[in-house]
Amino acid sequence: MPTIALVDDEADLRDALAEYLTERNLQVLAAGSAAEFRTLAAREAIDVVVLDIAMPGETGLSLARWLTGQDCPPGIILATAAGSPLDRVVGLEAGVDDYLVKPYDPRELLARIRSVLRGRAHRGASPPARSPAAGTGAAILRAGMYRLNLDSRQLIAPDDREVALTASEFDLLKVFAERPNRILPRSHLRDLAPANQDNESDRSIDVRITRLRRKLERDPERPALIRTVRGEGYMFVPQQDQD
Repeated sequence: MPTIALVDDEADLRDALAEYLTERNLQVLAAGSAAEFRTLAAREAIDVVVLDIAMPGETGLSLARWLTGQDCPPGIILATAAGSPLDRVVGLEAGVDDYLVKPYDPRELLARIRSVLRGRAHRGASPPARSPAAGTGAAILRAGMYRLNLDSRQLIAPDDREVALTASEFDLLKVFAERPNRILPRSHLRDLAPANQDNESDRSIDVRITRLRRKLERDPERPALIRTVRGEGYMFVPQQDQD
């Protein structure tokens, strides 16, 4: 039975969510503050934690940064106030899996928790590999058999040729390479790798991914590297490119 931690200073909301999730075969731990959660985390194995950002004392964002720095962090869902896109972007850049805008329906929270649990089942144990390029000290991010040079913003193929990418394609691939084997909704991709245009749509994300697939996949019609997760978004699966 997966263990879910709810961290929120609103006792009534916390109790109602705990009852709802428990009735749906999830083990629930509840904490009213960051300090209380840290005590729980020291003695319990937690699969997914739902963090309210706006708590007295240590905030949910601070807790999220601490959790993502652990060797085996749980899945993390941030609960943000409406109209706070900066909090969402900061949280996603810190490595959280998902976010919800308050007030939210418990059914939506349950769906997000199940999505994060599915993503964790696919996630590799190791973080994406970064290494210095030989003789340059440049930061290199692995993207399957490809290499992303973060300093020169170049994508290098296995045969050492450069693959031409637009700036927005490079930014999107970097987001994927930093988050392998995780389900990434289109809304997250828009936040983390926005195009240079206002009101970017889900369709524009799909177009960028189609272009990346044409450049990276052995068979763009049957993608193995950037996979579609129906109804949820996309998942970058680098090991498939090495089989």
